[in-house]
Amino acid sequence: MFSRKEKDSTNLSDDVGVPPYDANYEDVPETVVCPAHTTERKLITRIDLHVIPFLCIMYLLAFLDRVNIANANVFGLSKELGLVKTEYNTALVIFFVPYILFEIPSNIILKKLKPRVWLSICMFGFGLVTMLQGFVQNYSGLLTTRFFLGVFETGMFPGAFYLIGMWYRRKEAQKRYSFFFSSTTLAGAFGGLLASAIGKMDGMRGYQGWRWIFILEGLLTCLVSFFFWFLLPNFPEEVKWLSEEEREFVQARLRIDQGRSARERPIKLADVGRVFKDPKIIVGGFMYFGLIVPAYGYAYFSPAILQSYGYSRIQTQLHSVPPWAAAFGFAMTVAWFSDRLKHRFLFAIFPICVAISGFAILITVHDNRQVQYAALFLVAMGAYTAMPVIVCWFNMNLGGHHRRAIGSAWQVGFGNIGGIIAVYAFLEKDAPKYIPGYSICIAFVALSALSCAIYFVMCKMANHSRDKSVRDVGLTEYEKTEMGDLNPDYRYLL
Repeated sequence: MFSRKEKDSTNLSDDVGVPPYDANYEDVPETVVCPAHTTERKLITRIDLHVIPFLCIMYLLAFLDRVNIANANVFGLSKELGLVKTEYNTALVIFFVPYILFEIPSNIILKKLKPRVWLSICMFGFGLVTMLQGFVQNYSGLLTTRFFLGVFETGMFPGAFYLIGMWYRRKEAQKRYSFFFSSTTLAGAFGGLLASAIGKMDGMRGYQGWRWIFILEGLLTCLVSFFFWFLLPNFPEEVKWLSEEEREFVQARLRIDQGRSARERPIKLADVGRVFKDPKIIVGGFMYFGLIVPAYGYAYFSPAILQSYGYSRIQTQLHSVPPWAAAFGFAMTVAWFSDRLKHRFLFAIFPICVAISGFAILITVHDNRQVQYAALFLVAMGAYTAMPVIVCWFNMNLGGHHRRAIGSAWQVGFGNIGGIIAVYAFLEKDAPKYIPGYSICIAFVALSALSCAIYFVMCKMANHSRDKSVRDVGLTEYEKTEMGDLNPDYRYLL
């Protein structure tokens, strides 16, 4: 899937231009030889085919079930349920309450139950709740289903990022992260096309078109979840489709790049407290938080914005597709260069600038539909390209299962507070110019850029300090494993 030239054996001591994480560990040689019956390139391709496609489909359906309410609203959800003032916005925001609170507990459960089990259970749950949304009769019913949708979806995003990070070396990860994250852009494009088709079922069996959007898309998710009980991947230590020799090779190459995973050790409450003593963890949350506001603002309100340009309901759904498609292409291009150059910071800042330019156009141009539509391309391309770079950069700089499980869940959980802000940034009374919403988005994108700069400086200073210090500080192997990326032998990717 992500073919590129690989060696049959790999010397990882020069990965990302830094010393190996634990090259001094006695049982982890600096050179790891690939099993004789295969090559590293073929093995990575097998991993890609077993890990990435299924996670992408899972998250595509999760994101589709989360944001299809925007498509449903175009087809009359608010009108039939009698929603007034900000009730539609409140229905959106209640999703984020459990979604934010249960991120860290969900990753702990995922590690305990195995990813395949936990993620497929959650997948069936949010598919069922999505179906039930199609049968609600009032505002209270809508709030209830949106709340439980947040409960079941809470583990999807951080769980998948956590899992991907435990399979790949840092210099290989960005393409995989961006491809997975681009499930959101594919969901946006697919959702628009699907909604335009389903909307034509308006009145069938007495149900309006918006109800069929929820019913059919939720049913699809439930059906897929049964197959994914068997198809979703586990951690490298547990999969059956690798031989024992292949598993040892995969684990060894990851230990050299990232340190020991400590997969066997359970995550305790004390681990959570220790992780949050690292200020880089807090900054990582703000990096993502700043981009969630424009990302959800676009996902939830772009159909309404497009409709304000004078398009019909079907035209609105169809015009929502190209910006999502452009975002996918741009994200994968940036990811390829980021992995190629083994650098993250500038590849986060550049798409952030693209997003800001899009919002700057939207906030100033109000009488040219073509220019406004082009600006939506810039917003989608910028926001949905910067986000996977930021998440990959932060997650892959965390060493070990417990720091990565907690850190990835924190970043996504805290970041999604931005979803609450996004929901109330675009109010019906501000249509069609949405000046407050665009202004808020610019401010939060700038916050993300500032946080990225701070994180870059903190990582660079940590690397510089460790380069100057004595490498052997007398730590035991166990102490190094427990420290994860705080180990003085570790060097952060910038």
